[in-house]
Amino acid sequence: MSDTDEEDTEAEEDAEPAVELGDGPDVAGEPIARVASRLTWPATRSDVRAQEGDATVRTPEGAASLDEVLEESAVPLYESRGEFVGAVEDVVGSGPVATE
Repeated sequence: MSDTDEEDTEAEEDAEPAVELGDGPDVAGEPIARVASRLTWPATRSDVRAQEGDATVRTPEGAASLDEVLEESAVPLYESRGEFVGAVEDVVGSGPVATE
């Protein structure tokens, strides 16, 4: 490891966060995009439910079980990550996420 690499690592550790986080309440669940990033595409609804159905996702109305959300969706096969995220948003909506 060179001196430059060590300096870069130290600078990263001392750096302020890129986005200042507030002191507000925690947000329950995880972003649907994070869940989608753990899957491979194309994927059937049943495969997604088997792999990630127990995940709790963030919605404008508060946290929701992904399994319950997918139960309401009529899409049997998601060709891409974007199609999956769109189908979930069709069920739960999009917009600001409710906080506790």
